[in-house]
Amino acid sequence: MIITELVDTLKTALVITGFVFVMMLAIEYINVQTKGLWQKAVSKNKFKQYFFSAFLGAVPGCLGAFTAVGMFTHGMLSIGAIVTTMIATSGDEAFVMFAMFPERAIILTIIIFGVGIFAGWLTDKFLKPEKFKLKLKDPGFAIHQNEKCVCFNKKNIFTQLTKPSVYRIALFVFLVALITGILTGILAGNSKEWIRITVLIAVGFSLFIVLSVPDHFLKKHLWEHVVKVHLPKIFMWTFGTLLFFAFLMKYIDIETWISSNMFAVLLIAVLVGIIPESGPHLIFVTLFAQGSIPFSILLASSVVQDGHGMLPLLAESKKSFIIVKSINIIFGLAVGLFGLLFNF
Repeated sequence: MIITELVDTLKTALVITGFVFVMMLAIEYINVQTKGLWQKAVSKNKFKQYFFSAFLGAVPGCLGAFTAVGMFTHGMLSIGAIVTTMIATSGDEAFVMFAMFPERAIILTIIIFGVGIFAGWLTDKFLKPEKFKLKLKDPGFAIHQNEKCVCFNKKNIFTQLTKPSVYRIALFVFLVALITGILTGILAGNSKEWIRITVLIAVGFSLFIVLSVPDHFLKKHLWEHVVKVHLPKIFMWTFGTLLFFAFLMKYIDIETWISSNMFAVLLIAVLVGIIPESGPHLIFVTLFAQGSIPFSILLASSVVQDGHGMLPLLAESKKSFIIVKSINIIFGLAVGLFGLLFNF
């Protein structure tokens, strides 16, 4: 029985991690291909800033949040715009939510997008944005401004395929194994057909990227950034959380306690969201996926937490970090309480 739980949990964790990987790979690819576009899109119009910042937050992963912090430290975004980004972002957990419950994840993203814009506007209305302008040399996000990456070069494709690097081989094997697992039903066998097709399309695009990009992009952007930095942590948090709750639900009647103490769970979710790190939020993602907590608590947790997108801001401006987190807590509690009172 224990072996069965371990195997089932491992399969689920592999599917989720694989989906996270291909999405992060695609976003990394698009980010390099559109280098400088985000900065040029910013205007002095505050509402355009809020929409732009909400978009950065809504992009799954921490890239958008890092970009927003970098632009804030260079005076390109207001403190309210940073509040918008951090409310609208769910960090790496967004990938996991789209893998586990895509329909609800879309709804949640739309809601926090709107809440973020309203919170950002309100912040700038009552706080003086000029007091938070910083002049710092480190933009806080990894875009190689002085490098030109030709991500698809027909002249190099043949050489790359006939003499592949160890990084290309490793990523190719992983993606092919993922495709094989999904096609045979070993992985994601119980998922809806459209979800499996979507994942296969994403993996197929990722396979194209791995086979076509130059070695520099493959090593620096995909291997050293996505694989080495994000993937192990995402897998361990996902596998550990799923396994923990699989055994918890089996041997302890935690659902009864949760159903009787929803307001306490809401407070815990908000407090956990303060941690500037990807991973802890997965506890509430898993509980929601299992039907143990309502949407409102997941929403509150998503409003407060921001993956590790706030870490660069914590390093550069403790004052700004505290202000942004405090505002996020207020809005997180507000939407959570509203949801619990109106039963959603």
